[in-house]
Amino acid sequence: QVHLVESGGGSVLPGGSLTLSCTVSESISTIYSMAWYRQAPGQRDRDLVADITNSGVAEYADSVQGRFTISRDNAKNTVFLQMNSLKREDTGVYLCNADDRYRGIDAWGQGTQVTVKG
Repeated sequence: QVHLVESGGGSVLPGGSLTLSCTVSESISTIYSMAWYRQAPGQRDRDLVADITNSGVAEYADSVQGRFTISRDNAKNTVFLQMNSLKREDTGVYLCNADDRYRGIDAWGQGTQVTVKG
């Protein structure tokens, strides 16, 4: 069973930056896709923020394009989300996801809170 642990959340002013980390219990080099989702306050749905395949192809939600960068360090089994120029609407719980349907992997972390206010 794959375990994911997120870290790096916090409270920042609009325009600030944060870097989130997601550490995975096994090698991520063979996991097809790693992604970050956001669950906004009061919402049940999780919205895709960014994902990256094991070949390094990244995709972003329109709302974060140009501000956020997703990356993966296979040697450290860690996925990062660099968030710049944060806006109040970026507030939410950010969850990491590992997805590899061929291996039956669909794992989630507990999430890390990001609050943009001020």
